[in-house]
Amino acid sequence: MGFRDLVLFYVVTGISLRWIATAAGHGPSSLVIWLAGWLLLYVPLALSVIHLSSRFPAEGGFYVWVKKAFGERTGFLSAWMYWASNLPYFPGVLYFAASNILFLSPALRPYSQKPAFFMAFSVFILIGLTVLNILGLDLAKWAHNLGAIAMWVPTLIVIFLGIVSWRHFGSATPFTLHSFIPTARVQDMFFWSIVIFSFIGCESASLMGEEIKDTRRNIPPALLVAGFTVAICYMLGTFCVLLAIPSTESSNLDGLAQAIAHAALRLQIRGITEFGTFLIAISNIGAAGAYLAAAARLPFVAGLDGYLPAAFGKLHPRFKTPWVSILGQGLFGIFFVFLGQAGTSVGNAYILLASIAVLITMVPFALLFASMIRLQDRPRFPDDLHRDPAPIRTAPAPISKLTSLSPLTCTLLGSVGFCTAVFAIGLSLIPPIEEPHKLLYILKLIGSSMAFVVLGLFLFHFNRSQKR
Repeated sequence: MGFRDLVLFYVVTGISLRWIATAAGHGPSSLVIWLAGWLLLYVPLALSVIHLSSRFPAEGGFYVWVKKAFGERTGFLSAWMYWASNLPYFPGVLYFAASNILFLSPALRPYSQKPAFFMAFSVFILIGLTVLNILGLDLAKWAHNLGAIAMWVPTLIVIFLGIVSWRHFGSATPFTLHSFIPTARVQDMFFWSIVIFSFIGCESASLMGEEIKDTRRNIPPALLVAGFTVAICYMLGTFCVLLAIPSTESSNLDGLAQAIAHAALRLQIRGITEFGTFLIAISNIGAAGAYLAAAARLPFVAGLDGYLPAAFGKLHPRFKTPWVSILGQGLFGIFFVFLGQAGTSVGNAYILLASIAVLITMVPFALLFASMIRLQDRPRFPDDLHRDPAPIRTAPAPISKLTSLSPLTCTLLGSVGFCTAVFAIGLSLIPPIEEPHKLLYILKLIGSSMAFVVLGLFLFHFNRSQKR
């Protein structure tokens, strides 16, 4: 991937339009939470990735960094948890895509409360994305790029409709000084963890470090461009949704589509709802494909290191892709489609999948930030370990400053990011108020997370003994 592909990859993995709908449901105070999440997680994470990917560029990204900082077992566990976190992510993001597909025709709206439709849609798309990634990144990256481009258009549509609705009818949501103050209600605190979770993504491309052209030169500027894009899209998109519809009418699954449909109806603009919601669905499918491609490299590297069965470390003889790892990712994602839906409604299944993803994901991120602190006295990888055939040129001065941060700055960034990740883990354990079976919710949340930890440790020790 070159610089353009890298920027688009960071955009499609860093922005999820579904969180704009979730944020709008919490009113104007969500804008303050967005800004805090960007400052407390995205900025430390982006600078940590820039710094560490420059010092230790290799396939596997933070798996390599955590292993170097804390040893083989912790490195494997971080990679395993990150890989596992994508399993509930896939059905969650595809549920959101399916909810937007329903806006293409009034005849489809009765399916909004039918779990079978959401499950079938998610399974079908996961099968397609798995096959596409097995065929190769050169082909699969176009799905990622299309998803990034598709994300821009509905965002611009929401901004346009929000501003025009405000000009004609005034703001649908009252904006007062008091409304910008975040509250400590249970449902709002769960949203805080979602905001923190929504700003991950800038670590994703580093997992494919040896498949990026001139890693040390291209990653820093790509992350800078993507970082400001992510912040602007989240905050401006949420603000314009609040202009178009009252915050009480925005839901987790289809709030963004509701904003487009409501504004388009009031302004008597035909066809824009179907066009916008179709692109929202495409953007989320592209994001799922991008994460499937990135996360599948972790079992591949673990297979090469001997901590997973050797098959995970093998490339397809024709397509040169880690096909066993990609196939396993897709099959487990399908399993989570059925697991998340069991015993609950479509809306609560969506929230549960998001909570599982937050809980499992933040563990490896806490370890990544701890590695940022621990690795300050370790020598960087020599340039000859970087397999990019292109010569490594000297980066411009502003970029070189980001890749060689002082130990004090690295410690500060790592500490802020670590505390933010741990805070999100705690918030993710709070069940939503509308969940009728709170005990079942908590059991599925904690049980699925602990099952992955235990399974990961078992695989590590078993395969290490086989390796010895």
